[in-house]
Amino acid sequence: MSRVIRHVSKSLFCGIAVLLSVLALASCKVSQRASTPSAPAWPYANETKEQKDARMAWWRDARFGMFIHWGVYSVPAGTYNGQQIKGISEWIMNRGKIPVAEYKAYAKEFNPVKYDPDAWVRLAKEAGMKYIVITSKHHDGFALFDSKVTDWDVVDATPYGKDLLKPLAEACRRHGMKFGFYYSQAQDWSHPGGAAARKPVKDGYDTLPADADKIDAYTAEHKGHWDPAQEGDMDEYLRSIAMPQVKEILSNYGDIAILWWDTPTGMNPERAAMFEPVVGQVPGIITNNRLGGGFTGDTETPEQRIPATGFVDRDWETCMTMNSTWGFKSYDQNWKSTETLLRNLIDIASKGGNYLLNVGPTSEGEIPQASIDRLKEVGQWMKVNGRSIYGTTASPFANLPWGRCTTKETKNGTILFFHVFDWPTDGKLVVPGLKNSIKKARLLATGQTVQTQSTAEGATLMLPAKSPDPIAAVIAVRIDGPLAIEQSQ
Repeated sequence: MSRVIRHVSKSLFCGIAVLLSVLALASCKVSQRASTPSAPAWPYANETKEQKDARMAWWRDARFGMFIHWGVYSVPAGTYNGQQIKGISEWIMNRGKIPVAEYKAYAKEFNPVKYDPDAWVRLAKEAGMKYIVITSKHHDGFALFDSKVTDWDVVDATPYGKDLLKPLAEACRRHGMKFGFYYSQAQDWSHPGGAAARKPVKDGYDTLPADADKIDAYTAEHKGHWDPAQEGDMDEYLRSIAMPQVKEILSNYGDIAILWWDTPTGMNPERAAMFEPVVGQVPGIITNNRLGGGFTGDTETPEQRIPATGFVDRDWETCMTMNSTWGFKSYDQNWKSTETLLRNLIDIASKGGNYLLNVGPTSEGEIPQASIDRLKEVGQWMKVNGRSIYGTTASPFANLPWGRCTTKETKNGTILFFHVFDWPTDGKLVVPGLKNSIKKARLLATGQTVQTQSTAEGATLMLPAKSPDPIAAVIAVRIDGPLAIEQSQ
């Protein structure tokens, strides 16, 4: 009976919310019709460089975060009607063209009784991660929180019946972990009016154009619904579902550090600007470049790839899976090795970016053991070498044939962290083009001092015969004064 009363109450609330949203939007349009920005820059339109640097400081220092893709799609786990559906797991509704009512039935089997948010945060912390971003709502429209504007959420549609985000937010606060939300603002395959894009998948990876300004045109060419229940007015959907839900996730879970939009299907400047009154009220929040409508946000988001040279004058973050899918897929065993994951992290940091590494929990609330094992192994390396990742900036070298470099400025000079992937057989590591005299060099793993000498080629480090770490041994090299590097042609 309580579930019935709750349903009636929600329905009444939804109707009132829709009416208020319509009235508010009408008022907003009257006042903004002549000044709607072609490329909205809120909530920091008038921010100085110094203010932005201060706001982004923790994120730039962090370098490493955990992405969590979790939802009803973990129930079919890649299989529909006895057939394995190609592509990424969280897109099974779209790829399998599953009718809305049929897909919603999966929620009856979504019962994460083994969910331990504190263990998740402790795992992220053990791996050396500094922030967590979780899918509050993905493209299937299912909310992991108790939304007041729909019954398509974990509280009303599943036997679990409890908000999943609140205990995770609380665990993050306990452990000093920054916390953020992914939210699919436009693409929604369950609520009427939500956009429904069809994006090609290559080798199981969800692909988007590299350039943010091409995303709108791209998604416009890949739209489509497969169920009459999806048809509706997108503006009404944004007013009655998306905007209220964004307000819910930004208002009910304490300090939110990141809002990770995805994807910009059907968004234009007017639609993007609809979110300003909500997001603009959250001090210090960091947003990405996937809202659409010309809104660039704070960060670029290359997906499943590491840009060759990073981004000039833009903060950026590579998001990547551990296997071939974001959501849990029972038969995907294409796991990246710990070596690949660690070298990805080092490569990204050497180019001035962050690494947002994904886990896809099961419908019972467990992170796959293969993910746990790899994260713990990454954490062992980070305990020894984390200082070469956190708070560093991009490499000043155009190319290092044996590995990567990160840089850290201190009041006493510059520290160059050389990450050696290919240990020299003769014990001589040549740093091409380095003209500075080296004040001190040592191995982070052992503390052993490394002898150096200047040569015509640059600098040479005299290393022990065997590497202290087969994946990436780190040498900290202290330089006095401004860097002097002669780049090779």
